[in-house]
Amino acid sequence: MSAKWRILTAGLAVTAGLAALATAPLGAQEGPPPIAVEVLTQRATFTDDVRMQIKNKLDGQATMVMNLADPSRVAIARITVQPGAMFPWHTHPGPVTVNVAEGELTYVQASDCLPREYPAGTIFVDPGQGNVHTAFNSSDGVTVLYATFHDVPAEGPLTIPVDGPADCDVAAD
Repeated sequence: MSAKWRILTAGLAVTAGLAALATAPLGAQEGPPPIAVEVLTQRATFTDDVRMQIKNKLDGQATMVMNLADPSRVAIARITVQPGAMFPWHTHPGPVTVNVAEGELTYVQASDCLPREYPAGTIFVDPGQGNVHTAFNSSDGVTVLYATFHDVPAEGPLTIPVDGPADCDVAAD
């Protein structure tokens, strides 16, 4: 594992730990973690020559086109988000398709700071590749997501922690 990926992995672990501390009061009864990530698959690669193009148009933004000449290295994870839990600001190495299986998720991109709500039964695309964002569960119930990460590195984290924008104050309430 390269030094760069070790640093990113360590940074993710620290960020996740801080997020857990920020969402659970001291002395609280032990319960499920605010955000639990279960990687369901090994990083798989296409054996055929596969190319992928994703066009994504969010309200109020121009259409983003992602051309992946080699979208290999795909991983799938089940993510359980407790009520009130919020992801730290982050990005991903490549695009991520997120299927909201239960509950509701509010997704916020740093570029416009607009909350976008995705209820159960919907899918959205996070472009990754430097697109900084956060997300949170503002509902009273548990949210369950299935995320398919495309174009991930052979080793290292699926999520890259970054500083959030100073002018975007969002909260899970």
